[in-house]
Amino acid sequence: MISLLSFWESYITNPTLLRIVTNPYLLFAIGLVLLIKGGDWFVDGASGIAKRYHVPELLIGATVVSIGTTLPEVMVSSGAALKGVGDIAYGNALGSVICNTALIAAITVAVKPSKTERKTLILPVVSFFLAAAVYCVAAYGTKTFSRPIGIILLAMFVVYMALTIRQAVVGMRKAPADAEATAAENGSSDAAKESGNQKPAAVEEGASKEGASKEQSLLKLLVLIVVGAALIAVGADLLVDNATIIAKNFGVSDAMIALTVIALGTSLPELVTAITSLIKGHGSLSLGNVIGANLFNLVLVSGMAVTISPFGLPEGKTIAGINSSLIIDIPVMLFVMAVLTIPAIVRGKLSRFQGILLLATYVGFTAFQIVFSLCF
Repeated sequence: MISLLSFWESYITNPTLLRIVTNPYLLFAIGLVLLIKGGDWFVDGASGIAKRYHVPELLIGATVVSIGTTLPEVMVSSGAALKGVGDIAYGNALGSVICNTALIAAITVAVKPSKTERKTLILPVVSFFLAAAVYCVAAYGTKTFSRPIGIILLAMFVVYMALTIRQAVVGMRKAPADAEATAAENGSSDAAKESGNQKPAAVEEGASKEGASKEQSLLKLLVLIVVGAALIAVGADLLVDNATIIAKNFGVSDAMIALTVIALGTSLPELVTAITSLIKGHGSLSLGNVIGANLFNLVLVSGMAVTISPFGLPEGKTIAGINSSLIIDIPVMLFVMAVLTIPAIVRGKLSRFQGILLLATYVGFTAFQIVFSLCF
């Protein structure tokens, strides 16, 4: 027993092993994997429970899926705010919007353009630009993201969710397809009752098995939610800590790392959703999820971070004496969202040119951030 303990002590104190397990790049990668997997399990569990209790799928997409895929950004920005790293909280929100729009949505639009539902897009698009206006007031006007700004953004999130749920419920009530499905379901239910009277014992046994299966499935879904949330929390903490270390090692600003690497990493859940939607031929689902996630990045992610720990406009590098974020980051965010959403609302469809333009913008933006940070 003593020899085993001695071996273990020498093993865990081995300098080479310690360097490996504390390597910031390894821990950064582990945090990224935990974020992705945690977000995936959380969405699966929450969506499964919503479907099991017959919540309309439109509501699932507007609430559970969008919030679930935005959880990595929420955890990263909130964690950064608590640690006093305002640059990461600020850059992650802007970078995620740019990444979601100019990379993720752009891929789906460039590969397979689709028609859009203009009425469905109006609420999230208008809400996004209203939130962006509040963001611009703080950035360009006061140059401070104060707690009142955070509270306003969170209030906008609550109002948007209420309006979305109301819109979805009204739409479901008016849908004729639902009325037909209900009538058909009632008819088949009556038929099932008549046939069930012939073999009551078999029906009772089947119902018992179905109930047991449902209970097991519900337990599994709850476990997915809890474990997924835990993985997101741990992954976000690893990501923030080690991204900061990497940035300092290379002399790169925290804001640039947040705008590129972290933004891309925390946007991977949206990327997975987009690819899955594209494969299944539901391009509009991907578009709606991206726009909803972008809105949540401003009102929920930024709102939560600012409310927890207010911070000033990050003091990064300047262009002509002006903070580069005010000249590049925010204008690019507004530009890519305008390119994606305005034609979709006006024309009712997306074009391949939009996707190509957005992808080119993302490549140019990322290249500029890297070169500007390293060379100037």
